[in-house]
This record gives sequence, C-alpha cells and structure tokens, in this order.
Amino acid sequence: MARISAVDPTTAPVEAKILLEAVHAKLGMTPNFLRVLAHSPAALGSFLGLYGIAEQGSLDRRTRERIALALAEQNSCEYCLSAHTAIGRSAGLTGDEMEANRQGTSQDAKAAAAVAFARALVEHTGEVTNAEIEAVRNAGYGEAEIVEIIVHVGMNLLTNILGKASRVEIDFPKVALRQAA
Repeated sequence: MARISAVDPTTAPVEAKILLEAVHAKLGMTPNFLRVLAHSPAALGSFLGLYGIAEQGSLDRRTRERIALALAEQNSCEYCLSAHTAIGRSAGLTGDEMEANRQGTSQDAKAAAAVAFARALVEHTGEVTNAEIEAVRNAGYGEAEIVEIIVHVGMNLLTNILGKASRVEIDFPKVALRQAA
C-alpha cells in the first residue's frame, strides 16, 4: 500500500496540473511516481527540468535505460525496475540485454563500462577510484558523457528513493526484483 498518495491530475494544484498535463501529452500516461512528486509542484518541476536537460545530452537513450535498470535492481526499487523495463523495451533493448543490465553489465562493451561505472558510483557513494574513471574513459566516454552518467545516477537514485519511501503503486507491467528489499 502506498505511503504517499498519488495526486489526481484533475484536482492537482494549478502548477502541478500544468506539468502533469505536459507529461501526459508526451507519454500518453502520467506515471504514478510523477503524481507523487506533484504534491510539491517545485519538486515535480525540478525533476522534470533536470530530466529534460539530461535527455538532450550525448548519452543515447538505450544507455540511459541500461543505467536505470542496473540501479533499480541494485537499489531494490521494484517500481523503477518495472518502469524502466517497459521504457527499455520501447527504446529497443532486448530481454537478454535488460537481464545483463540488471546484473550490472551489458552485451555492448561500451555500454557495459557505463553501467559498471554507474553501479560503482552508487556502491561507493561517488568515491570512485581512478581506475574506475579510467575504465569508463578507455571504453570511449569523454568528460561530458562521464558527467552525464553521474547526473543519470543522481536522477535514478532520486526516483529509487522516492519509489521505495512512498511505496508508489506500480503502474507498469510488474517486474520482480531478484533480491529482497
């Protein structure tokens, strides 16, 4: 059962309603985690702003989804795992690829380095080693892309924490975690 309710877009405060309507127009749905964020229009607007900026970066959509899947599993967030499995599928990721992502790797060598780096950032709360930075560089990621990986880790940590703390109702096809939360 949800510990923080999802805001009804039809009765949301004006600032939140405008943002939720924009999300619905873009996605054809309004994910429950965004409806939880809508309790604070400032929080919702901040998240959507950062997400919109990060979406325009140089990391491709598949790599962003690989990172999201890896972190959802690592952080035991069933909502995010379910959401990013559906989004990953729409981005063209295969079942085998998403399985690899959940295990912290990828079938694509370059993407595997990004996923490993993302998981290391979480595991070490940002205190990665020089070797971990060099591994992602050696895989072909430049400074801008490394910064974008870090930003995507931050965004995914936020959504993982929100999903777990609020126990938001899963509104995507449910995907079970491997490990207990």
